[in-house]
Amino acid sequence: MKKLICGAVLGSVALVAGAQEITSERTVSMKLANELASAAVASCTASGYNVVATVVDRSGYVKAVQRADNARPHAIDIAERKAHTAAMLGYETARLAENIQKGVTPASILNTPGFTSLLGGFPIKAGTEVIGGIGVSGAPGGHLDTACVEAAMKLVQGRLK
Repeated sequence: MKKLICGAVLGSVALVAGAQEITSERTVSMKLANELASAAVASCTASGYNVVATVVDRSGYVKAVQRADNARPHAIDIAERKAHTAAMLGYETARLAENIQKGVTPASILNTPGFTSLLGGFPIKAGTEVIGGIGVSGAPGGHLDTACVEAAMKLVQGRLK
């Protein structure tokens, strides 16, 4: 009887240990990524700005890119870096810029590949969990890039639970 109980306990421990080795992560879907990128570009286009919007997944890899007609080529890289930074840090690139300025975060963080402190990068969150990032570049000022991201995020906010 003791051997049977001992075997059952050890078997249960092995099952629990095995289950802990496999995880599941939520990330932004292609459908949502395209919707956000499209909405951000549309918002900027309506204001007369030719921009690029990039959405990355929770690991910082590109999920969707939309480039408005006549958007400058360099905006492609900048939008991706804004999205990547926001996804990796879990907060807006504007906050990173503030933290660097205040000395809270060392400026050397910008040596991290794919990072930028330019305004216009936002994390995409489902509740409190970061599932991706979005970045916009090409408007004549980071505050205008930010406004386009905010307009896009407003459209989907109710679905991000």
